[in-house]
Amino acid sequence: MFVSASSECFGDLSLQGVLERLVDLEYTNIEIAVHERGGQLKPSEVLADPDTVLAICRETKRLNISGYSVDIDAEGEEYYQQFEACCRLAKATKVVSLTMPAAEIGTPFNAEIERLQRLAAIATREGVLESIKTETGKITQDPDTAVVLCDNVKGLGLTLDPSHYIYGPHAGGSFDQVIKYVYNVHLRDTTKDKLQVRVGQGEVEYSRLINQLAKVKYHRALVVHMTETEGVDHAAEMRKMRLLLESML
Repeated sequence: MFVSASSECFGDLSLQGVLERLVDLEYTNIEIAVHERGGQLKPSEVLADPDTVLAICRETKRLNISGYSVDIDAEGEEYYQQFEACCRLAKATKVVSLTMPAAEIGTPFNAEIERLQRLAAIATREGVLESIKTETGKITQDPDTAVVLCDNVKGLGLTLDPSHYIYGPHAGGSFDQVIKYVYNVHLRDTTKDKLQVRVGQGEVEYSRLINQLAKVKYHRALVVHMTETEGVDHAAEMRKMRLLLESML
């Protein structure tokens, strides 16, 4: 396992700005957000001009890319075309992990299975591991449902964000059942009342989680995924989280 940081930690910066900030904070790995809204890159750009985006992703100031987080607004066939373009970007940059959001609560289960099966088939063809994020408000907010999705879609895994099983409808219940399906991990500190708190003030059991992941031979990224909070020194929190996680590895 190794420590990485999401470019979403600095949502108001360009990708080059994020890279410079992470180098200053002594990170060595980055997960790049390819989101149509709010990301440093956009899936529509990846499809429309893959060579330019590839060149951008190869200029990472010697940071390694641990994965891509992809969120697509397009519908119909263009949705899958943009996803395939993102998979090809991952392959070209020798990245295995690609995270997608799950469908929202209320989406017909069979429709979500069909979507994920098609995405997983594309990802497998391009040599990429597709995972869906465990997230409040999404179909994966219940860990048992997340497991059923993985069992029904060959090759699908989870990007585990334990904060959403501590804060939210699941509120502190066990999520041990999802561990063996984990392809990627997003981390911040959390309480039952607040999704993000200062590092060390929450209820995330980092050491226990790392031990659980080690038992299933997880050897990929622990991605710091903290947004800026008013009145809090974000750079100090990012540095503190990196040092905390590295001390446990």
